[in-house]
Amino acid sequence: MKIGLVGDYDETVTAHRAIPVAIKLAARDLSQSFPVQWIQSEDITTLLLKELAGVWCVPASPYRDMEKVLQAIHFARIANVPFLGTCGGYQHAALEFARNHLGFVNAGNAEVDPHCEMPVVSALACKLVEVSQRIFFDADSIIADIYQATSASEEYRCSYGVNRDYLSIFEGSAMRFTGFDADGDPRALEIADHRFFVATAFQPERAALKDRSHPIVASFLSAVINGGKA
Repeated sequence: MKIGLVGDYDETVTAHRAIPVAIKLAARDLSQSFPVQWIQSEDITTLLLKELAGVWCVPASPYRDMEKVLQAIHFARIANVPFLGTCGGYQHAALEFARNHLGFVNAGNAEVDPHCEMPVVSALACKLVEVSQRIFFDADSIIADIYQATSASEEYRCSYGVNRDYLSIFEGSAMRFTGFDADGDPRALEIADHRFFVATAFQPERAALKDRSHPIVASFLSAVINGGKA
């Protein structure tokens, strides 16, 4: 039940230090163990992805090879491999779906290309760096079921996010945005007909720095246990 941590590891990034601890805490509560493999963006291959029972696309974008990160997300989505994306992983989950499922091939990331034609990922009006914010969940969502609540306060470190001006392109599709801040900006997404596909603008892994297991991480690992590799 190997978990692939997709992104460019940097020991100075708080989330990168927190994620292995978050997995250990949730695994302890589940009485399981999960080998973890960091996969740098430029090292992603289909062969490597096929060895994974779960994919966590981690924070600290822009990635050195964004296209290969999108490849990893696409693999997890199509192969029904449990997927969790946090911060940058959330942004790129939306971008991958917009390009490869909805057909918007010009969908882009303004952090990588400030002049992109369709900035599905764009700069936040107010940066969310080392702040907490309350998120409100759709009552019928997977994420509300995970929390057993329709709102929660979570921690962020991000300057970019999914551009609310493009939320309409996702309407009626399998990908739903189900978490929003008080101003209506999107903060979480999910795919209901997938083994587990949840992504958040916030960083649930930070709970591990306070020695707390997070329900999103536990739900992700539970899906790995129940499904294993596709």
